[in-house]
Amino acid sequence: MRKILVVGAGQSGLQLALGLQSHGYEVTLMSNRTADEIRAGRVMSTQCMFHTALQHERDLQINFWESQAPNIEGLGVSVAGPPESGGRAIDWVGKLDGYAQSVDQRLKMAGWMETFAQRGGQVVIHGAAVSDLDFFARRYDLVLVSAGKGELVSMFGRDASRSPYDTPQRALAVAYVHGLGPRPEHPDFDAVRCNLVPGVGELFIMPTLTNSGRADILFWEGIPGGPLDAFQGVKDPNEHLALTLELMERFTPWEYARATKVELTDAGGTLAGRYAPTVRNPIGKLPGGGLVLGVADVVVANDPITGQGSNSASKCAASYLASIVEQGDQPFDEEWMQSAFDRYWETAQHVTKWTNAMLAPPPEHVLNLIGAAGQLQPVADRFANGFNDPADFENFFFEPDKAEAYLGEVTAAQSSGA
Repeated sequence: MRKILVVGAGQSGLQLALGLQSHGYEVTLMSNRTADEIRAGRVMSTQCMFHTALQHERDLQINFWESQAPNIEGLGVSVAGPPESGGRAIDWVGKLDGYAQSVDQRLKMAGWMETFAQRGGQVVIHGAAVSDLDFFARRYDLVLVSAGKGELVSMFGRDASRSPYDTPQRALAVAYVHGLGPRPEHPDFDAVRCNLVPGVGELFIMPTLTNSGRADILFWEGIPGGPLDAFQGVKDPNEHLALTLELMERFTPWEYARATKVELTDAGGTLAGRYAPTVRNPIGKLPGGGLVLGVADVVVANDPITGQGSNSASKCAASYLASIVEQGDQPFDEEWMQSAFDRYWETAQHVTKWTNAMLAPPPEHVLNLIGAAGQLQPVADRFANGFNDPADFENFFFEPDKAEAYLGEVTAAQSSGA
């Protein structure tokens, strides 16, 4: 039985550990926190997962919260008008072909870790350093590093050719709340709401399942140095929420109107920070000569503006699982590690390209697309479903001629009644 060590207990590490376990591998999981510590800790993400990523969980039969989590059936985009208008220049919602869901990672990761242990997996509670991996690499057939922060990431060199930004492009601030009212225009319809405030940043709102039941996530992404870049040094959760609401009242009053009675889900329900989106070389070389393979956001860390973090983690875990199983008894050498990453990059490259494009001021043809989606429902729907399959943006989003041709096709089909 081949022995595999997974370092890191997030979406990718735990999904991969559970998947390998189901295929009969002897798996050890290393985490710097226990399940109880994760469950009682601070929120880690917004983790809205779309159909393909959710299906990877179903395939492993680890979709334990699917019947409880709200079904997100659409994705709406609003663009703020001039500040003096206090309103929206653009407002539409696209329908998802398959629903999305968000399950608080505190709930999911704690549950998955306990399931892994109950199924016979070995859990080691230890914050791993490079020196630890040097020791373990000689005792395991494969070491996978899925802990996306800290010393271990430094083993994986930045790939400058795939990383156009070297500084954070957004300041991030998250609050989990109870008591948010529905959007009056769609009171029975759960959707992720993307509110774009030109030159300032973005507000995302989405339903989630947390430890205390259904909740909603208020998530500001602010351009560094701008008015939304205001959360550094805010330690008190209630102060964090008050600032979130104050900014909503100022920049997205239509969202603030349904948020006047919200309260935090718990004392750990806020998160703030920033990081530079980075693609790294996938193979880490240890001082003793051993090799380790980076997983998910260790090697491809995108800004959360497109909501792809947990989706990419799930897709990476599924891709690596297939590569490991197909390798059989052959060695997990450097050539195999590179091929496993290259296989994942076929999917991940589209996420990175799209996310990096969304961080920049939108060119005219993208503004035209977003505007047209308000009049042409097929455009809104296609845009929404791109969050599940970002590869589709290659066909109509990046190049002006493709965007123009696509809008021409849809307009013609609409006018002909097709």
